[in-house]
Amino acid sequence: MARFDYDLGILGGGAAGLTAAAGGAQFGAKTILIEKSAQLGGDCLHFGCVPSKTLIRTAAVRSLVKRCPEFGLPSPALPPVDLGAVMDRVHAVVEEIQKIDSKERFCSLGAEVRFGEAAFADEHVVVLDGRRISAGKWIVATGSSPAIPPVEGLRDVPFWTNETVFSQRVLPPRLLVLGGGPIGLEIAQAFGRLGSKVTVVEFLDQILGPEDADLADILRTRLEAEGVEIWVSTKAVRARMRGAAIVLTVAPAAGEGEPRDIEADALLVATGRKPNIAGLGLDAAGIQVTGRGIPTDKRLRTNIRHIYACGDVNGQFPFTHVAGYEAGIALANAILHLSREADYGKVGWCTYTDPEVASIGLNEKRARKEGIEYVVREEPFGTNDRALAEGETLGKIKLLLSPGGGR
Repeated sequence: MARFDYDLGILGGGAAGLTAAAGGAQFGAKTILIEKSAQLGGDCLHFGCVPSKTLIRTAAVRSLVKRCPEFGLPSPALPPVDLGAVMDRVHAVVEEIQKIDSKERFCSLGAEVRFGEAAFADEHVVVLDGRRISAGKWIVATGSSPAIPPVEGLRDVPFWTNETVFSQRVLPPRLLVLGGGPIGLEIAQAFGRLGSKVTVVEFLDQILGPEDADLADILRTRLEAEGVEIWVSTKAVRARMRGAAIVLTVAPAAGEGEPRDIEADALLVATGRKPNIAGLGLDAAGIQVTGRGIPTDKRLRTNIRHIYACGDVNGQFPFTHVAGYEAGIALANAILHLSREADYGKVGWCTYTDPEVASIGLNEKRARKEGIEYVVREEPFGTNDRALAEGETLGKIKLLLSPGGGR
């Protein structure tokens, strides 16, 4: 029987990797977790959920103060925002949570933690800093990173991504956001509320493409009322500098119409994510990949049965809670030798704008795509007592029911 250094090896110290490491060690498996960066926590802690929601909260507080007259209160005088001070609070929150996602904590749970870039040498062995490390089972949980579109000249201008926006110290007078998905819109609204003049450029014919158009339109109404300019059905053609300003040439996505220039002081690129698979030596392990990432079966196994892939890297759902869920499924199969399968039928997700756009399970777009019949029931917030009392009447609850069950 083959003997290995570890029962379970994990590549990636984000949501999926940390869940697997804690669970594996506590289940009694000899576990090693390898993270390429200098700290654990992954994208969610350092560049995603935590800093973005902290920034969103700060911007929401300022926005609410500006609404004082709506609540019968005197209008306050608000000085310009010090973005550096705002980001100091963002980083303080991250650092506090980092204590939980620390090497010391996971070592205390029984897992070994190492930092550096590891690559497979074969289906059981990775090489880290020249050392060969073998494990009976592996979980690849290396996450994703910003996908940069092939726009002419884009890489020659100083654009931001979600990995750099939280290190900014000066609020730009004009912010251009390329991409009308969750990341782009959350940052767009936050910066707009802090004082930037924001323009969003989206290739599709609506913001939040996977969401139902009626819900996306509710959010668009609020964003435009707050001064955010939104261009849909618009493609980026070319980026360049004009003095200290960034100029993005855009044109109608359908190809009809004249191009025009948008000038800004800063550019955020939020056009999607790509799986972090480069440099992992997946070929050496025989692991198959696609453009979406590492495909798996319902038990989260790759084509190599003792190697699993969880979180953003497998291309299913790019959500922190899904990554943790998948890690639990993989762990149950790899270490407890159960036969659990992932079920994505009731995945919940939320875009943390104001109003939030949240759902569980199927919306109309997904139901139609799957050929599922349904009826719709809606209740607008404008008739709800609490919504009226809190001054939050924009929005609605929307339910999809099986035909015959909606009476």
